[in-house]
Amino acid sequence: MKKNTSKKNNVQKKTTRTYKNAETVTKSTKQSCPSSWSLSVYIYWFIILFFIAATFYILGRSHGSFNNAQITSDNVEITEEVLLQTNDYYENGKTKLLQGDIEGAIADLTTAIDSNNAPAEVYILRGEAYMQSANYRNALEDFNTVIEKDPVNAIAYYDRALLNMRLEDYNTALNDINNALAAQTANPNQILQMRDLYAKRGQLNLWLKNWEGAIADYTNSLARPDGVVSPSVYAERAEAYTAIGNYNDAINDYSSAIRVISEQIQGATTTEERESLSSQAMSYFEKSAALNLTIGNPNAAISDLESAYTIAAALTDKASIERIQGLMNDLQQ
Repeated sequence: MKKNTSKKNNVQKKTTRTYKNAETVTKSTKQSCPSSWSLSVYIYWFIILFFIAATFYILGRSHGSFNNAQITSDNVEITEEVLLQTNDYYENGKTKLLQGDIEGAIADLTTAIDSNNAPAEVYILRGEAYMQSANYRNALEDFNTVIEKDPVNAIAYYDRALLNMRLEDYNTALNDINNALAAQTANPNQILQMRDLYAKRGQLNLWLKNWEGAIADYTNSLARPDGVVSPSVYAERAEAYTAIGNYNDAINDYSSAIRVISEQIQGATTTEERESLSSQAMSYFEKSAALNLTIGNPNAAISDLESAYTIAAALTDKASIERIQGLMNDLQQ
């Protein structure tokens, strides 16, 4: 009995020991398991986050590439659309303006201006185009823009003077011509000639009935060595001389104007140009005839009318032929 009991107790002790060992192992396992599981979770989430980040990175790169491709494509489209640079648009606009394509010129010059940093010449040329199309408000804005940027730009003042003359604001135009003369003196521009500036101021003084001022300006214009003499300068000075009663000087100026026209006709290349110059000469002969008659020189008057009649006959200008023939008949009676 004791042996059995002893064996039984030994079995129980072993069982108890085994259980305790198992329990110990279980406890140990329970203690170690949470740490391993947590590590696995961290690794799992790390992998997930890595793939998410990678996915967004790839998508972001793709989106960026798409945008870049779009920008590149857009740039290609713009480049194809805007083939000309600012200077090219300017030159193209100038050519179209000379060809009479005013709207096309304005479009090209506007494109040049919209490209930013366009030089003053672009605004001036567009202003001239606007002026030719009778868009005086826009023309004035362009000339004002140039003058604000460059207060000694003679061309801008000159063009604005022409614009104000069209608007019949002669005093403002005269002020602009004065500024143009001062600007040309301070900052000479090869496009403008002092001869032309003085002639234009003479015309304004003539319209403002400042006869002495007009004569002085026309005389200054004719004395300049630069540029080409216009017969109208002589003719308009003759008008100023006539206004103050200086008929002899007026007659001499009409003769000078006719001489210049005769030289210009020799170099004319078109029939229209020759006919236009001939009509001017005919008019000056008639005015000279009237002055000769005024100072009591009928023979010189008849001679002028005969010259005018010859031109009228060459032009087959029936109205002028009848008028001049009637004047000649009156003088010969």
